[in-house]
Amino acid sequence: MNDSRYASWPEDYASKLMEPADAAALVRPGDTIVIPIGSITPNLCHAIWDRRDELSDIDILSCAPFVDPGWYEPGHAAFRTHVELFNTAIARQSMLRGETDFVSVPFSRRFKPEDERGGGVFGCDVALIGVSPPDRFGFCSFGTSLWNKLSYAQRARTVLAEVFPGYPQTGGTNRIHVSEIDAFVDGGETAPTRLPREAAPFPKAIAGYINEIVKHGDTIQIGTGMMTLRLANNGAFDGLVDLGVHSEVSTPGLNDLVYTGVITGSRKSRHPGKFVATALSATTPEEIEFIHENPVYEVHEVHYTNDIQLIAAHDNMVAINNAMTVDLTGQIAAESIGADMWSGPGGQLEFVIGATLAKNGRSVTILPAAAKEDSVSRIVAQHPPGTVVTVPRQFADYVVTEFGVASLFGKSDRQRARELIHIAHPDHRADLERAFARTD
Repeated sequence: MNDSRYASWPEDYASKLMEPADAAALVRPGDTIVIPIGSITPNLCHAIWDRRDELSDIDILSCAPFVDPGWYEPGHAAFRTHVELFNTAIARQSMLRGETDFVSVPFSRRFKPEDERGGGVFGCDVALIGVSPPDRFGFCSFGTSLWNKLSYAQRARTVLAEVFPGYPQTGGTNRIHVSEIDAFVDGGETAPTRLPREAAPFPKAIAGYINEIVKHGDTIQIGTGMMTLRLANNGAFDGLVDLGVHSEVSTPGLNDLVYTGVITGSRKSRHPGKFVATALSATTPEEIEFIHENPVYEVHEVHYTNDIQLIAAHDNMVAINNAMTVDLTGQIAAESIGADMWSGPGGQLEFVIGATLAKNGRSVTILPAAAKEDSVSRIVAQHPPGTVVTVPRQFADYVVTEFGVASLFGKSDRQRARELIHIAHPDHRADLERAFARTD
């Protein structure tokens, strides 16, 4: 071994530690600043915002924005804001005002324009990332959340990192060397977290139906959302054995299933014995400690976890995702309310297609049957004008509400409508029947 990085990294790291204002001074007018999904960098963001009167023509490209120092409300002439792949409440009003635009591209092919077509619409001059302090070899961990931070860091002219001591080390590709980072700033002892949203009561029946669909030895993916985030803690996988995980994100309760031996990955077709994701769920010090250096966990970049061909290579793959509404043909809308972008596609379609292609694979979409105290049906005759369809009807498989399971794959439009009306809220079935009769 003759790599000078290993011998010199302590001095290199010490020379790059600086105040946020000094790190922000590395940003130049005309730069595109990328804040990848999962990057927690409030000190850097505020320091860059403090330079707003010195800067010009800055593009902010953020995925699932975590913090707004001011550029989203209502912003500043120096900054143009863009949300990539997934929106949050932080940027929602800015987008509704037309000040922030939305960039949609498959996670697994995010860098195809740059790598194969001579450049994308957005470059990456400055990447903001959150990392752990370096280990004894000078490698920093991205903690529980990798996504595409490494790829952006490798493409950026300047990499600015906020350091959090509590970030765990994991297996996979979840690390970056001190030599690849231009400036480090202190993030504090504990990384800030988003405040939890008030959640409606969870329909326990949905977890019961999932328990009937998932089989011993299946490999599961669970998407993010108010329903899926509560599946594991509501008994969806009770009584099952030898489950595996190949997912974009992990969700609450899955670490407990690893600890108790429900999730072993022993029957996985790829990465047997490993819990594979690009983002892990860990909300307590005990969970962080359990994940830290645990060889079961492998965190990989999202272009790898979400690769449709890799997903499809898992026999018995089960993709479980949310929806906002499903129409009577099976079109699944999971990201907009009419034309208003609420969240984003994330990797949902990639996992739906991958699970559909997998041997004995299944795709499950869950949603409550109604919203607003049951006054609004989420099984709809037609989506409102402008609604973004996340999953086309050809790939609709199982749809689950608290009133049952609709099995749609390979069915005619008439059969699909009947199945979906059957699992709609009883208060809305007559209206759906009448709407369907007018089109039948």
